[in-house]
Amino acid sequence: MTEGPTDHPTDRSSGAGGTTPPPLTVAASLAGVQGLVLLMLAVLELASVTDSRPGVAVSTAVFFGAYGAVLTAAALALWRRHGWARGPVLITQLIVLGLAWNLREQILIAVGLAALGLVVIAAVIHPATIAALDGSTEHPDDSGDPDGPDGSGRPGGGS
Repeated sequence: MTEGPTDHPTDRSSGAGGTTPPPLTVAASLAGVQGLVLLMLAVLELASVTDSRPGVAVSTAVFFGAYGAVLTAAALALWRRHGWARGPVLITQLIVLGLAWNLREQILIAVGLAALGLVVIAAVIHPATIAALDGSTEHPDDSGDPDGPDGSGRPGGGS
C-alpha cells in the first residue's frame, strides 16, 4: 500500500544524468579499498600483540581501525554523492603521497603508492565528479517548476 511515487529526489544515488561518472566510481572504489586495507591492518595489529609492548600494538590497531572506518564511510558517501566525503578522501591521498616519498628506497612500493594517490586525486577533482557531487542535493529537473526556469517547458531553458 503505497501512496505516491516511491522515487523521491533525495533518495536517488545517481544524479541528474542517472549514471555515476567513471571518475567518481574510480575515486570511491579505490578509497573504499584503502579503507578496507586499513581495517585489515588493524585486525593484523591486534593479532600480533605481544607482552613486551601491548599499548603500542593496541593504540596502533585502534588508530588503523578508526581511520579505516572513516575512510570506508567516506568512500561510501562519495559513491552516494555526498560532497563532504571529498575532504577525507583527498587528505588521505596526500598522506599516501607522503608515505610514498618516505618509502622511496623501496621503488616499487613508492611508485605504486604515488600512482594510487595521484589517480584518486585526479578522479576526485575531475569536473564530472565535481558536477556529480554538486548536484547531489539539487537536480536540474527537480526545480519544482514544471515549465522549467524560463517557462518554456524545458528544464534547461528556452532556446
